[in-house]
Amino acid sequence: MTLASLGTPLTPSATRALLLGSGELGKEVAIALQRLGVEVIACDRYANAPAMQVAHRSHVFDMLDAAALRAVIEAEKPDVVLPEIEAIATDELVALEAAGVRVAPTARAVRLTMDREGIRRLAAEELGLPTSPYRFVDSLDALTAAVAEVGLPCVVKPVMSSSGKGQSVIKADADVEAAWDYAMQGARAAGTRVIVEGFVDFDYEITQLTVRHVGGTVFLDPIGHTQVDGDYRESWQPHPMSLAAQQEARRIAGAVTEALGGWGVFGVELFVRGDEVLFSEVSPRPHDTGMVTLVSQPSGEFAMHAHAVLGLPVHAVQPFPSASCALLAEGEGIPSFHGIGDALARPDTDVRMFGKPRVSGRRRVGVTLARGFDVDEARARAREAAAAISVTFEAE
Repeated sequence: MTLASLGTPLTPSATRALLLGSGELGKEVAIALQRLGVEVIACDRYANAPAMQVAHRSHVFDMLDAAALRAVIEAEKPDVVLPEIEAIATDELVALEAAGVRVAPTARAVRLTMDREGIRRLAAEELGLPTSPYRFVDSLDALTAAVAEVGLPCVVKPVMSSSGKGQSVIKADADVEAAWDYAMQGARAAGTRVIVEGFVDFDYEITQLTVRHVGGTVFLDPIGHTQVDGDYRESWQPHPMSLAAQQEARRIAGAVTEALGGWGVFGVELFVRGDEVLFSEVSPRPHDTGMVTLVSQPSGEFAMHAHAVLGLPVHAVQPFPSASCALLAEGEGIPSFHGIGDALARPDTDVRMFGKPRVSGRRRVGVTLARGFDVDEARARAREAAAAISVTFEAE
């Protein structure tokens, strides 16, 4: 859908976007939409989530509750619904889309990518894209058998989870039961199904940000990243790749995003070994590793997503060598941050604090961003800035 015009917020002519999920990525999407004069409604399961702090208004409800999801969408009558997290009643989104509600990129894309089984079968079995060996199982006994087939080491993940929750590496037969229990604890939605993946001895992994928009498909330069327990810790752009590997990465990303359809940013995760590229996962929305684009190029992934879903053209440019480093807080209570001035004292360095209202355990609460003469210098600056910031907690 291409909008003929954009209205004025908080008037009858407003162009309204409703965010399902209001974390740090949704916050940046909300800001990008508001820069285009879009009225933003933010939704999440808890109050004062980051995007709610910059939205025109907000709703708090469990987005896995199909009736509550439908009630909010029918009351708000948005021009476009943007799912920003995985824990959503996707079958209800599909029904709403069939009734005329526009979901970006599409409700089918959101449903398939929320479920690791759906997206893996699409990529490997329907599109014939290269992936690691895998099995899907729904019991401890089946997991034991799958591990024997796939071989050790292997990776176990719930079919529905995010940010590394429930993910573990099985290195010995004795680890199987603990891996099963951990996967059940980390699953996003009710169910006992997991994916078992053969371990890929890759050289590096990248995110291939791919933007489908009114003018076609744009591929950003590859983003390198490191993960700990399946969760992003650092990212940098551009990541050096051979021309053959870069072309294969774009071929795979283009194939899977075309199959998913719709307009918007897709974060396609890939393993690279020499010139060989294997598909891993895809998110139909801006990606956490893509926060580096806030500093690497004039229009970051969030502005590109906003333009694309509104039917506006998108352009990519050669990025500056840049890096991001996640800020982690571990503790309980309301966080306060110290040393931000010291972090910003470094040249070509910036900080984004997410504004999460509380921390319980370990949580990503901000990100440092930096440019450099090359990626190595940018990464060093981003790490140094992150190390300068400390966190204390106040009781609620």
